[in-house]
Order: sequence, then C-alpha cells, then structure tokens
Amino acid sequence: MLTIRDFTLHYGHSQILNGIDLDASTGEITCVMGTNGVGKTSLIRAICGRHNRSGGTMELDGEALGVLPAHVLAQKGIALVPQGREIFPLLTVRENMETAFACLPKGEHEVPEAMFELFPVLKEMQNRRGGDLSGGQQQQLAIARALITKPKLLLLDEPTEGIQPNIIQQIGRVIKLLRDEGNMAIVLVEQFFDFAHDLGDRFVVLRRGAVTLAGPKGEVTREQLLKGVSV
Repeated sequence: MLTIRDFTLHYGHSQILNGIDLDASTGEITCVMGTNGVGKTSLIRAICGRHNRSGGTMELDGEALGVLPAHVLAQKGIALVPQGREIFPLLTVRENMETAFACLPKGEHEVPEAMFELFPVLKEMQNRRGGDLSGGQQQQLAIARALITKPKLLLLDEPTEGIQPNIIQQIGRVIKLLRDEGNMAIVLVEQFFDFAHDLGDRFVVLRRGAVTLAGPKGEVTREQLLKGVSV
C-alpha cells in the first residue's frame, strides 16, 4: 500500500530524515520505533504532507505521489491520528467527527454506526464538547475521526501517550481489529515497547533520522528491537 524510498527532510538547514526506506502493506501493522528526537513524528508528518519532504519518492496503492499538500493526501486515503490528538475542544464529539467529511464526497457525509461500536463512549458523549473528554476519550475520538475518512493508510502517532491502561488495552484491540479486517495499511509510531511489539507485523527502528533496523516480526528478535530503541 505504501512505499517510500530515500526520504529526506530538512527543517531549515538541519537535516532531520536521511534516506528513509519504508514499506507498509494492507492488513499489516508497521511499527516505527526509536527514542525521543530520532525523527519518528517528522517521518509521519512527511508521509501525510504536514511537512514537505526534501527528497525521495512515495507511492500509495501503486500511485506515485509528488510533494502534495496534506488535504490532497487525505483525499487520496492517508489519515493521521496525530500526537496530542488535536481534537477541537469547543466542538461536540459528533461535530469533531463530522470534520472528517471534508475528505469525502457529499453523498458519504454520515457518521457510521461502526464508529460507536468500536468506541461506545463516543455515542454516550456525542453531544459533549471535545474539551470535556478525558485524554483517553479524546484519543478514541481522534481515531474515530480518522477512520471516518475511509483511509487506505492509517498513521498513528504515539496513541498510548498519556492514556490510562484500560483505554490503552481497548485501543490495542481496535488496532488489531482494523488490521485483521484487511482494508488498510497501518503505520504505528510508538514508544511503549510492549504495546508496539505485541501489535507489530513489521518493524522499523530509527536513530538520528536513519533506519538502523528493519524487517518483519519473524526476522527481527525482541532483543534486537530492545537494543535498537535503547538510549
């Protein structure tokens, strides 16, 4: 579904990403791992168009994509659940979900009941303001909002950050379900090692903006991963 080759990214004169290669297949979870500041979020933002890459190529579902703005990439099927969630605090839960309609044809402007089946709390709180939700509830809302766009590629940036353990377990179950449905590729950026290792089908470890370890779960050992993400 996603193929990127020789990705580079600069912030001003500073090079953040250096020749990144990454593949993400439909029906699989590709985990991007590494310590703070190695370029994980920058990579995700470059893939979804929030930052313009400096070089390299990207293909989505066989289509070569140039350096395109985020809204165009969203319409092509790339959805981001950003670090920090970025819900709209003064909009209701339902209104937050409806912001995803911008990526869809007018005939598809509806909140699927499946979102409430995945996250029952959102149905209970759909008329509450987003800012009144707990961190875990906001994370569920952010994931639901992304899913409403019917993505081919779902990018999850630190979905467990600041979330209580019971909600982490629920989010993990939802990610597995989405993977097993086989309708999308999932790229997960995560520092919670056990969470990532449990979910991942393929791993990419970054250090100083470059890939130092990559491969499917059957070829990359837990010990290699732990060593790769240690300080």
